[in-house]
Amino acid sequence: MKVFVAGGTGVLGRASLGPLVQGGHRVLSTARGKEKAERVFRLGAEPLECDLYDRDSVRRSIAGCDVAIRLTTKIGSLTTLRKPDAWAETNRLRTTGARILVDAAIAGGVSTYIHESVTFVYVDGGSDWLAENAPLDDRGSAILRAAIEGEQEADRFTQSGGRGIVLRFAGFYGAGAPSTLEMIAMARRRLLPQIGRATNYFSSIYVPDAGRAVAAAVSAPAGIYNVCDNTPVTLAAHLRLLAAAVGAKPPLRLPGFLGKLMFGGVWDYFSRSQRISNTKLKEATGWQPLVKSVREGWPLVASELRERAPAQDSQRAA
Repeated sequence: MKVFVAGGTGVLGRASLGPLVQGGHRVLSTARGKEKAERVFRLGAEPLECDLYDRDSVRRSIAGCDVAIRLTTKIGSLTTLRKPDAWAETNRLRTTGARILVDAAIAGGVSTYIHESVTFVYVDGGSDWLAENAPLDDRGSAILRAAIEGEQEADRFTQSGGRGIVLRFAGFYGAGAPSTLEMIAMARRRLLPQIGRATNYFSSIYVPDAGRAVAAAVSAPAGIYNVCDNTPVTLAAHLRLLAAAVGAKPPLRLPGFLGKLMFGGVWDYFSRSQRISNTKLKEATGWQPLVKSVREGWPLVASELRERAPAQDSQRAA
């Protein structure tokens, strides 16, 4: 099939292009500038310039495609997450950008639309497993409200006669993710503390497994699917495992009231207990996460970064 990917040069996009190409698809990906275009080409896809807010540009880009995939986000540094404007562009991409893409896909006869979303939209589930039918709660957050609103575009696509698919991703981590590198740097400086008891479950997904899930979803029935690993751990365990994997001291412990001060509105859902189930996606597509939990994932990331370090040092020396 011919597949159009909006956001193919981002963390999730780069992880998805290879599996899509390996699945036998002809893949076109948005790419701004020569450097990003070359990156897309190296992954086996075809780069193209596209203004995702320009309806004519999007229509031209997806002409003749069977599948349209939206993986567009623009999230800044962890230190800026508490600032509302840090999420403005991501919110716009998830709503306005999705609406323009779905309009073009419907008009162009595209059969399948895949929409990136997040598992943070679920309520606090305590120790219960949360499947795709669990209640949602935006808690007044513009970030989560935009995520939920954006998902409605996939439903609109299905109602038009196509196959709309929502992928709700858990927290990303991987050696190629800037947020992961930032977390590791903060952990080594003991700037990534445990706030409060941190007994809430925090679900995660290793970035390459997330990319494989995108490719698997091309054949999934219409609907919503969680993308996460098999064994979520508590936030306290997550932070300890990260610190141990990278040789950092255990995280400092701070009182719970500091969470809101440090992370702003983001803390409202970081502190929720979300033990997410991936059963539906596995049963629908046969996808399985190769990294079952952060217990094995964080040591894997640390090992990958150690292997990359000599090559990066050689490049700098040259």
